[in-house]
Amino acid sequence: MTNEIILHLGNVNSYYGRGKARKQVLKNISLTLHKGEVLGVVGESGSGKSTLAKCAIGLVTDIEGERKLNVENSQMVFQDSYGSLNPAKTVGWILEEPLRVRGLRDKKELRRRAVEMLQTVGLEEEHYDRKPSQLSGGQRQRVSIAASLIQGSKLIILDEPVSALDVTLQAQILQLLVDLKERLDLSYIFISHDLAVVYQICDRVMVMYHGEVVEQGDVDAVYDNPQHEYTKKLLEASLSLG
Repeated sequence: MTNEIILHLGNVNSYYGRGKARKQVLKNISLTLHKGEVLGVVGESGSGKSTLAKCAIGLVTDIEGERKLNVENSQMVFQDSYGSLNPAKTVGWILEEPLRVRGLRDKKELRRRAVEMLQTVGLEEEHYDRKPSQLSGGQRQRVSIAASLIQGSKLIILDEPVSALDVTLQAQILQLLVDLKERLDLSYIFISHDLAVVYQICDRVMVMYHGEVVEQGDVDAVYDNPQHEYTKKLLEASLSLG
């Protein structure tokens, strides 16, 4: 991790809906993500984690406050790998389409880059012609990760990326993410409700509750000595499940 700032949010408020139905979702959120860092964002469903992720990469437009992204592009990897991949298209098409959108037309080069990215995430050239329905859950998540990296993105937002997988596959995908971060010089925002997973992969953690950040700091410091009652409850619940 370096002192170079990849993403900064300053006192961000975000809203959904219009007119009388307009509802505030995020309240005065501030965060700074440094190059090479993995920031965990934890909280129960409805706490604002996913909205924060979408704000970070510009998918939410109704916001107030400061947002500064210092990389060319950023991408998201979602929990539902099947739902996020076009079921009618092959893996090769899915990986090549972002490159075509950016102007690359040479078919041999498109295939070369797609296959290279498949191998980067631990898949083989044989997966190029398969459709998402012909892949396992772990393989689909690897394709989702490959799709997020194919354009050279340096900031990846991971929204519950392993929660739909069994424990063995979770461990494999987490190790892949760690390896990719080192090999490709990536930075992550890792969103999860699983505090044990966050502890494994993250450098710092933010705890969200009803659209607000109630606690943040180094993972060890927050887990060993939580200050906010909500953080204490999350950790107690995680220990009881473990």
